[in-house]
Amino acid sequence: MTETPETDFDTFLRVDIRTGTIIEAIAFPEARKPAYKLTIDFGEKIGIKKSSAQITELYNTEELVGKQVAAVVNFPKRQIGPFMSEVLTLGFHNNDGQVSLFSPDHDVPNGERLL
Repeated sequence: MTETPETDFDTFLRVDIRTGTIIEAIAFPEARKPAYKLTIDFGEKIGIKKSSAQITELYNTEELVGKQVAAVVNFPKRQIGPFMSEVLTLGFHNNDGQVSLFSPDHDVPNGERLL
């Protein structure tokens, strides 16, 4: 993996990363790679948004409901097949190349911004 160029704090702050709670997770069979359609509650200010996530190897739909995650909420919407993804749910690849979700280890309010 290559290093990215150094950036400044003001540039970092333009990326709006917020916490949300998954309220619905369903299979997304139309996706090219196995994925779920997630419905995430980001609280009163941001509201409920949808996201597509390729996380089927480590998670099932039942365990995702109620899980807090982090997502970029100010990227443009992205059409993924027949689905419009409104936020980018964040995760990291593990040693096997599977995506592990990025989430707080303690409950925080939905809509809380990453500092």
